[in-house]
Amino acid sequence: MTRPGRIGCITWRRPERWREKVRRAAERKAKRDTARNLIARTEMDDQMIAGIAGLPVADLTQLRREARH
Repeated sequence: MTRPGRIGCITWRRPERWREKVRRAAERKAKRDTARNLIARTEMDDQMIAGIAGLPVADLTQLRREARH
């Protein structure tokens, strides 16, 4: 039996923590989507795209590898 206020791993007493986690995941996905679009549509280098998208250059290198496959 679960304790009151808990269902699985979600704590209903702290919904702000759950919302923050979801918000961060959505923000990261949006940044990666922006970077993918810039890789596909422009000739910009990784440093420039990283600055625009707000991602580390290492992530851009990985996204370029994924785009080639």
